[in-house]
Amino acid sequence: MPDESVPARPPRCVFVYGTLRRTGSNDITRLTPAPRYVGPAQVAGLLYHLGAYPGMLLGGDRCVVGEVYAITPALEAVLDGIEGVWGEPGDEYVRREVVVQVAGRSLECLVYEINPQHVLAAPEIPHGDWLRAVAGESD
Repeated sequence: MPDESVPARPPRCVFVYGTLRRTGSNDITRLTPAPRYVGPAQVAGLLYHLGAYPGMLLGGDRCVVGEVYAITPALEAVLDGIEGVWGEPGDEYVRREVVVQVAGRSLECLVYEINPQHVLAAPEIPHGDWLRAVAGESD
């Protein structure tokens, strides 16, 4: 019997901005265990074009467009594998926590930030929307 004196932990959320977005090549909604869509969101950052996928550096005065999903620990492990996060200094992505506004609520979200050394020569995506960029849309 669960201890009712301990509040239930809210589900872990992730902000996805690139190939993991719905209709992207790694569409998170096709992964298992299935995530629960929370809503659209934006995060302060710069988005870079790395060929078949993007990378985001957090901060600045621009926004990166994405989606927030509630995920299980098992799906989080799958996402770590997709993003190649092994906890090594040279990993391409680093796990970060950011507060994201979704439908008027502040949610703490996991986000995969690109390691800055991987975007030194990469072109920026000024409008911050990966799906627009791969569809060939500009500002």
